Amino acid sequence: MTQVDVTSRFKAKLLRPAKPSGDATWAFVVLPRDASEKLPRRGRTTVDGTINGHHFQATLEPDGQLSHWLQVSRELCEAAGAGIGDIVSLDLIPVEMEPEPDVPPDFQEALAASPEACRVWNDTTTIARLDWIHWITSAKQIKTRAKRIDDACDMLASGKKRVCCFDQSGYYSKAFCAPDAADF
Repeated sequence: MTQVDVTSRFKAKLLRPAKPSGDATWAFVVLPRDASEKLPRRGRTTVDGTINGHHFQATLEPDGQLSHWLQVSRELCEAAGAGIGDIVSLDLIPVEMEPEPDVPPDFQEALAASPEACRVWNDTTTIARLDWIHWITSAKQIKTRAKRIDDACDMLASGKKRVCCFDQSGYYSKAFCAPDAADF
């Protein structure tokens, strides 16, 4: 039996977001479709990688086009000797096990207030927890996020371990996309 190489090697342009949120010093790269197709899922996926030979671990975001994009911090750009507009060399490989996701504080509070929801949450897989958090944090409005937290606790308390009807890739709902790139 032959082992399939899941390492993706490609070159891409470092882009600046047209409308950065928060810290405006980050950049991003959109993965080519063939690189994304080697990943185990269309939703958020954690990878080990190098950019211009500098190692990093990051979670790729879905772009709504059945591919992914990578946020590159200012620190990682500097360590890789790269700047906005540069073509960088990337090697990516999916991690063997997804790391436990950070649970947002507002969702932590809601889980703490619902012991049954918390019990089911603790019995779900890491990937399922990642999807729950992605569903909650992808809300564009504060009131939508609050409703999703309430709904998540209700669904979990009723024994549901997965978010139903949630398109993790954004392809069918167009809920996710890579940032628009600024002109430069």
